[in-house]
Amino acid sequence: MSILDIILAIFIPPLAVFLNKGAGKDFVINLLLWVLLLGIGGVIHAFYVLTRKP
Repeated sequence: MSILDIILAIFIPPLAVFLNKGAGKDFVINLLLWVLLLGIGGVIHAFYVLTRKP
């Protein structure tokens, strides 16, 4: 995980997930969490997705 990934995961989590995993289920889940939980859920999920092994 690079510095850019960390910065994006904090400020724009859906973009960080999209750039690393593509427009799949992880992106949709992160987008919903980011919108519905006012950002905190998206940040947590983004770090989970970015640190998870493939």
